[in-house]
Amino acid sequence: MPTRRFIYQNVLVLVALLLLVLSGCGAPTATDAAATDATGEAVAAGDAHEADHAHDELSDAAGQTAELPALRAVPLAAGEKLRVVATTSIIADVVAQVGGDLITLATLLPLGADPHAYTPTPQDLRTLNEAQVIFINGLGLEEALLPVLENLDNGAPVLSVNAGVEPLSLADEHAHEEETGEADAHGHTGADPHTWLDVANVQRWTETIRQALSALDPAHAGAYAAAAEAYQATLEALDQELRAMAESLPPEQRKLVTDHNEFAYFARAYGFTVIGTVIPSLSTLAEPSAQELAALQDQMRAEGVSAIFVGTGVSPSLARQLAQDAGVELVTLYAASLSAPDGPAPSYVELMRHVMQTILDALAGGSTYAGN
Repeated sequence: MPTRRFIYQNVLVLVALLLLVLSGCGAPTATDAAATDATGEAVAAGDAHEADHAHDELSDAAGQTAELPALRAVPLAAGEKLRVVATTSIIADVVAQVGGDLITLATLLPLGADPHAYTPTPQDLRTLNEAQVIFINGLGLEEALLPVLENLDNGAPVLSVNAGVEPLSLADEHAHEEETGEADAHGHTGADPHTWLDVANVQRWTETIRQALSALDPAHAGAYAAAAEAYQATLEALDQELRAMAESLPPEQRKLVTDHNEFAYFARAYGFTVIGTVIPSLSTLAEPSAQELAALQDQMRAEGVSAIFVGTGVSPSLARQLAQDAGVELVTLYAASLSAPDGPAPSYVELMRHVMQTILDALAGGSTYAGN
């Protein structure tokens, strides 16, 4: 029969073993220790689960500024290029500046299409399912595409170019009192997706894209870094150019009325004030009430506004009627999509110059509100 001392010693041994097992459950394995973030050259196979299921978290991404998930290198055959999809023409242009001829790039939305309302075609579905990485805005801009992006078959990572960008919210933009900044009827959470209208945000995009392409295609990481560095210099010069252009107009004339809430980043970066929007929402799918339109008309009268600005992908009917009633100019510009190659905004850099020059021309030479 075992003695008390023998039993006591065995109990101590069992307790010690149990503590070791419990402490080991949270310890990193050798595979985990090999993992790196999106800037690294190698990612553990265990992190593939996170990358493969990145699109499952798209609905929760709006308004977040999380960094990129861990990414693993894509096995590419000799001479094979990384297959990349970008949702909008603006995102695609920035991706092209970093990826160049080293990637095969497809743009999902046609030029001029409204990303808020775009319905993917069967060819779009094939393109998405053949992609090895998909770059999206990630702040609710592609609201109509979310069901598709969340249910892809190939498990390709779906990455937001706005990772790390601090988004503005409806509250930040002094929206109408009835808007709370919570999700509205069109699925918005209050995070403004129009980040590209501040060049500093696209500089952050560029670094995010470089990190992602380098992690997925580490053999060309050096080339991606060199291209990103050159483009960053271009963007820095563009930002300074736009600031100088804006300063040519007196601050009291830098007043904007737009089709929907899309120019808050532009206004903050370059010293403008958004007086109001025809559609008091981040989405073009919303509809203003008669009271909202009347209030905007009164605000325009009080501020002496000279123009209403409408993006090329937006139906201008409401804005046109308001402009006629107000006796001001209706100005169309490329703000959410590039133009054709022979148009005024064939690249992101040219788009920003076009936006600034078009606004300055209208505000400097346009007539003031007819009621003044």
